[in-house]
Amino acid sequence: MTRQEREENLGQRGVTLWFTGLSGSGKSSVAITVDRILTKRGVASVVLDGDNVRHGLNRDLGFAPEDRVENIRRIGEVAKLFTRAGIINLTAFISPYRQDRDGNRDIQEDGDFIEVFVNAPLEVCERRDPKGLYKKARAGEIDNFTGISAPYEPPISPEIVLATGDETVEESAARVILFLEERGYISHQPLTADAAR
Repeated sequence: MTRQEREENLGQRGVTLWFTGLSGSGKSSVAITVDRILTKRGVASVVLDGDNVRHGLNRDLGFAPEDRVENIRRIGEVAKLFTRAGIINLTAFISPYRQDRDGNRDIQEDGDFIEVFVNAPLEVCERRDPKGLYKKARAGEIDNFTGISAPYEPPISPEIVLATGDETVEESAARVILFLEERGYISHQPLTADAAR
């Protein structure tokens, strides 16, 4: 079955939405909310994030710079497979290096890779700190922690920028859904008040 046949059967167009941003910026929260909305609409989608990739596919990798590069490379290859199968896949990874994100864009066809910059200021991310990681990094208990002891290179021209320090998860998710509708990845449907629940 060709990709076109798969997409016609699914009634959607495969795409990788690559959410990038600091730890605590809201990447996974927004991706999961978008996935929930898509699923309720009958759209085939999947979320790839640290919780389901680091414990399986990439459990052999640590957090040294070379391991981070390999982690993102592998995820990019999996995302490409989902995209070619007509699935909307939402990857939620810090992916701190611009070169790695650009490399994952380069292995996909034009229009198959949408970079989503989840842009929350460091102070907001530290205040949220859901896993207490920033506190540990500031105390020197975690080496190579992005934003503290390791660099984060923000996207230069992402397709979507979400100001998650100023907008709710639901507002960010609605903007992603609108983007997908406007560009024909999914059909337009009115967004109901409880769609994100």
